[in-house]
Amino acid sequence: MATIWLLSVIFLTCLLLAAFKRKKQQRGPPSPPGFPIIGNLHLLGDLPHQSLWRLSKKYGPVMFLKLGRVPTVVVSSSETAKQALKTHDINCCSRPSLTGPRELSYNFLDIAFSPYDDYWKEVRKLCMQELFSAKRVHSIQPIKDEEVKRLIGSVTESASSKSPVNLSEKFLDLTVNVICKAAFGLSFHETVLNNDRFNKLIHEAFLFMGNFAASDFFPAGGWIIDRLTGLQGLRERSVRGLDDFYEQMFDLHKQGNKDGVEDFVDLLLRLEKEETVVGYGKLTRNHIKAILMNVLLGAIDTSTISMTWAMAELIRDPRAMKKVQSEIRNQMENRSVITLDDIDQLPYLKMVIKETWRLHPPAPLLVPREVMSEFEIDGYKIQPKTLLYVNAWAIGRDPDTWKDPEVFLPERFIDNNIDAKGQNFELLPFGSGRRICPGMYMGTTMVELGLANMLYQFDWKLPEGMVVEDIDMEESPGLTVGKKKELLLVPVKY
Repeated sequence: MATIWLLSVIFLTCLLLAAFKRKKQQRGPPSPPGFPIIGNLHLLGDLPHQSLWRLSKKYGPVMFLKLGRVPTVVVSSSETAKQALKTHDINCCSRPSLTGPRELSYNFLDIAFSPYDDYWKEVRKLCMQELFSAKRVHSIQPIKDEEVKRLIGSVTESASSKSPVNLSEKFLDLTVNVICKAAFGLSFHETVLNNDRFNKLIHEAFLFMGNFAASDFFPAGGWIIDRLTGLQGLRERSVRGLDDFYEQMFDLHKQGNKDGVEDFVDLLLRLEKEETVVGYGKLTRNHIKAILMNVLLGAIDTSTISMTWAMAELIRDPRAMKKVQSEIRNQMENRSVITLDDIDQLPYLKMVIKETWRLHPPAPLLVPREVMSEFEIDGYKIQPKTLLYVNAWAIGRDPDTWKDPEVFLPERFIDNNIDAKGQNFELLPFGSGRRICPGMYMGTTMVELGLANMLYQFDWKLPEGMVVEDIDMEESPGLTVGKKKELLLVPVKY
């Protein structure tokens, strides 16, 4: 009798657990209350990654939102990110297409946000082989060395006059010059665009792509709202500016390559001329512009942001600053310029960079994905056509993963195998899975070289009258999130 009673209890318990799981799946992830039409759009704020982080504390690491007419899921823990980006990567590796009034032509912009298809696979393979492979990154080392020397010379002039240096601007110039020479085969100074105009163009592009546009969530008439708020005008102005830049670049390449070496743009123009089929059709001029847009925006702003945040954190932490400079100077001794081959001798510098990425991932919500087929995260069903965000910023501040998560502490990576290559979901500056950033290696080496040389060549002080507490660490809005106020520091030649 007792055995029958025990079996009955076990059977009923199993039934209840199964019913609970079915109910959980049916109701979907927890969701904050919303309003008719706009849904939860009002909850996003100027810095959506921070707003979503606060909401996740109440509603959990898998959260459903209705952004206008668009169903959206946000995951905010390393475990849920792993389920989305590894276990179910094939189910959600597409990209949402940009929307907007069809009378406006964003041809190359639409292509840049291509879905997961044969075209995307072939273009990614092409970029990896010709631009982002370790062999290619090492081959452009002379370009990096030249531009680093130029940067050191420029900062040395400021050190002589004891005047502050805008490091946000200096790091941007360094990255732009390297990418233009390495990827586009031309010196930035050969273009019609001056530095200020080009920097503004890059900033505006990230601003409009990172904003939650009404046209993305209200396809029928959201563009009217975007027009009234100025976002539509910003988008048009930015796209025209980028288009002018690409056309100027093509004209320069048509004039002939002086050294006879085919660069990445030459290769793409040759494939266009040969009417090469890529994926679903022939490679066109708009396809080339889309590829270059991903290279340009993906490589430039993210590296600049990382170097700026790292210097901001170090100037606020004299202990860490002294430790990383001592490591570099003891190892490098009398080098004139630190090169890529030297970086492996600088483990603490690598910890500083990983800690910077933990607190300040360049793209805090990564780039959104679109669910292609149904799957589950934590038992919740995620439906096709759902927009999926991974809040890397929230994951980096998860107290279940990181002790004292708000504290800048590079030493937390001592005897810690977590890296930023997409296999450790506690740290995702470049994403993971099929959509991981293809320029990860190039970006990492750019940050390492820029920081190593600035920390080796100079000591750094705050401008006169400033104290550490005066440093503004507020973030700027956009697809990538940099420091809202530019970082001004006074260099002292070592």
